Amino acid sequence: MQVIRFIISNQQRILEYTLNHFSLVITVMLFSLVLWFLTGLLISRYQRIAEPVLSFSNILFCIPSISLYGLFMTLPQLGLGRRSAALALIMYAMMPLVRNVYRGVKSVDPWVIEAGRGMGMSWRQILLEIQIPLALPVVFAGIRVTVVLITGMATVATYIGERNLGRLIQHGIARSDYNMIITGAVIVSIIAVLLDYILGLLEKRLTPGRV
Repeated sequence: MQVIRFIISNQQRILEYTLNHFSLVITVMLFSLVLWFLTGLLISRYQRIAEPVLSFSNILFCIPSISLYGLFMTLPQLGLGRRSAALALIMYAMMPLVRNVYRGVKSVDPWVIEAGRGMGMSWRQILLEIQIPLALPVVFAGIRVTVVLITGMATVATYIGERNLGRLIQHGIARSDYNMIITGAVIVSIIAVLLDYILGLLEKRLTPGRV
């Protein structure tokens, strides 16, 4: 009951933080999907650059989030706020997205690709009509993991000035206010579950052979 009373008495602030959090996640995912999906396709075609790119993405993923936020915050063009937060999160999205796109495309049966070539299909047609559709289950797995990851990591961006749900958790910890902590944590979880559910529905519609 105390949590409900807290939400009612602070609904405007909570709504602002929720919308900011949601918009940050969506912005990061849109940029990440375009950038890292194309990167995954590129390294699947040019094998010699695959290992360095995948290794670099693994190194980025191992850097603590607060360190990466702080690094980008020191750049004059970025500073405190959303730009630094978004860029750091886009970097974190590289590993799961690039890896899954690469593995998805490379996991397609070579005999299927050879059959396409035997039918006179160009490499672009094979990519768009065979490899990408068959790779979608693996690609979507990476997207869904990334969405949940980014939704959670976005809360840490409050330490560099981002006004999102992480602020409720941060202030709640500083004040030992469990109502703030629970409210922030629950809403972040709801956003992650909701986005994952939407992606699951989209996957069923786009993946061949699934209903």
